[in-house]
Amino acid sequence: MDAAAAASPTSKRIALVTGGNKGIGLETCRQLASRGVRVVLTARNDARGLEAVERVRCARGDAEVYFHQLDVTDPCSAARLADFVRDQFGRLDILINNAGISGVHRDPVLSAAVKDKVDGMDVNQRVEWMKENSKETYEEAVQCMKTNYYGAKLVTEALLPLLQLSSSGRIVNVSSGFGLLRVSFVNLNKNR
Repeated sequence: MDAAAAASPTSKRIALVTGGNKGIGLETCRQLASRGVRVVLTARNDARGLEAVERVRCARGDAEVYFHQLDVTDPCSAARLADFVRDQFGRLDILINNAGISGVHRDPVLSAAVKDKVDGMDVNQRVEWMKENSKETYEEAVQCMKTNYYGAKLVTEALLPLLQLSSSGRIVNVSSGFGLLRVSFVNLNKNR
């Protein structure tokens, strides 16, 4: 595909969503597909990613949704993704950096046991419950930075040449309240 065809505003737009297999990412894929945008849904796990693609297609039968495995912390994975997008579409119009982790540990047994109770809480109550029942470690904070900051940076750098071929390339960075770094020096001193 030549650059003029790739940049044509009349051709169907192409969006890529990192962490598109659940939550905000999955709903973003659904919304884009419902508006006729071609969507590349990415996830670390192949099975979960392919399952998410099928869910989007079931919601809208004519949706053009493609899956590509992506680990945002792996430069080789980001390079393979860029090659895939270039070979399949020749350009990228929209990049949505959605992949992210919380950087905290919650006991899965406790979380499962109180799921219904927590689901019924308002946002402020849920945040308080999470603060009381979550543990932050240095290692989890490092992994959080690798995924949420450096991962978005790595994927953006890999896909930027393809976004520049679009007549109206866009980058959207998704974040949450977990983006606020709160350090408990009492807990940090106990663990270190």
